[in-house]
Amino acid sequence: MKAMILAAGKGTRIRPLTYELPKPMIPIMGKPVMEYLVELLAHNGVKEIMVNLSHLPQRIEQYFGDGRRFGVEIGYSFEGYIQNDEIVPFALGSAGGLRKIQDFGGFFDETTVVLCGDAMVDLDIAAAVREHKRRGAIVSLVAKEVPWEEVSSYGVVVADEDGRITSFQEKPGQDEAKSNLINTGIYIFEPEALDLIPPGQIFDIGSDLFPLLVEKGLPFYALRQDFHWIDIGKVSDYWQAMQRVMLGEVDGIKMPGREVRPGVWVGLNVRIDWRGTRIDGPAYIGSGSHIEAGCQIIGPTWIGQSCHLQADVKLTRSILFEHTRVRAGVEFNEQIVVGDYCVSKHGETVSVDEIGIEWIWCDARNAELAEHRHMAS
Repeated sequence: MKAMILAAGKGTRIRPLTYELPKPMIPIMGKPVMEYLVELLAHNGVKEIMVNLSHLPQRIEQYFGDGRRFGVEIGYSFEGYIQNDEIVPFALGSAGGLRKIQDFGGFFDETTVVLCGDAMVDLDIAAAVREHKRRGAIVSLVAKEVPWEEVSSYGVVVADEDGRITSFQEKPGQDEAKSNLINTGIYIFEPEALDLIPPGQIFDIGSDLFPLLVEKGLPFYALRQDFHWIDIGKVSDYWQAMQRVMLGEVDGIKMPGREVRPGVWVGLNVRIDWRGTRIDGPAYIGSGSHIEAGCQIIGPTWIGQSCHLQADVKLTRSILFEHTRVRAGVEFNEQIVVGDYCVSKHGETVSVDEIGIEWIWCDARNAELAEHRHMAS
C-alpha cells in the first residue's frame, strides 16, 4: 500500500495564515498538520508517500526532507515553473497531480491512499482498505456522517443501500440535502482509476473524476468509518481545531512542554512575571517567550515561541504565532495573530499596515532590534 498527500493548493479560504505558509504547514499544537498525517500513515504501515507541491513548495520539502526521520520515504512532485528566477505555482488539480506522478514514474502500481493535506484524522487505514477491497471498488471515498444542520458546510455524498455512490451535492442547504454523509477528502485508489485522468490537464478529483466514475457506472463506493476528522480548510475551522486539541478533546494529542501551574504549560526558557498576572488554562507559552506583569491569559490560548506580551495584555481564547509582540494594555479576544495580520475566529482580517493598527502588535524581533539600536545610540 502506498500513499499520496495532496499539498499543492494555495489555501485561499484560510488566508492570511497561508500568505507565508502552505496549508499543510499550518501548525496544530506547534506541529504542521501534515506531520500528523505522515505519522498516521507510518503507524498504519504505509512507508512510501508522494506529495504534490505548488504553493511555497520549499517550506514543505525543507521540513519533511526524504521522510527518514518519520520512518517513511517521501517523494515530491512540483507543479509550476520558473520565470525570471521566481517559482510560479501552477497546480494541476488534485487528480491532475496524481496523473503527472503516474506518467513520470508509474508510482501508483498498487492500492493507494490519497489524503488532503489540511486535516487531522485518526482513521484505521488498514480497515478502510480491507473494506475497499471487499467491495471490489476501483475508487472508494471515506465518508463521515455529520449533523444535518452542518451539511451546508461540506460536499455531500449520496449513495445507495450498498454504499455505491450515485451523486454528489456541493454544500446543499439542510432542506435540499439528500444525505448527511460528507466527503472527508480521504480516498482509496486502484491503479486503473488513474487511466481515467487526462494527462497534462487541470483535473480535480471531486468535481471531475468522481462524476466521471458515476457516469461510467464503475465500482465507486462510500466507506462509512468511525473516526475523528478535524478539517482546517477555513480560519473558523482552524480556530475551532486549536480550541478542541487544547481542551484535550482529541485523543492522542497532549500539550507540549512542562506544566508549571495547573493548566499552564511552557516551553524552554520562558519568562513570566507573576505580579498581578492571571493565567486560566489551558494555555501554552512557547520557548523564549516573555509575559510581563499584570497580563491576563484566558484559555484555551496558544502563545508561540519567542513572543512578548507587555504589561497588562489580555488574551482570551486566542492564538499567537511565533515572534509576536503585543503592546501594553492591548486585548485580543478569540483572535489569531500571524505575522502582519490579525484575524478573528470568523475570518475578519486586519493588517498592521492599516491606519492606527501598527502600534497594537509587531514582530518581536524587529522591536528588539529597534531597542538595541536605540540603546547603542
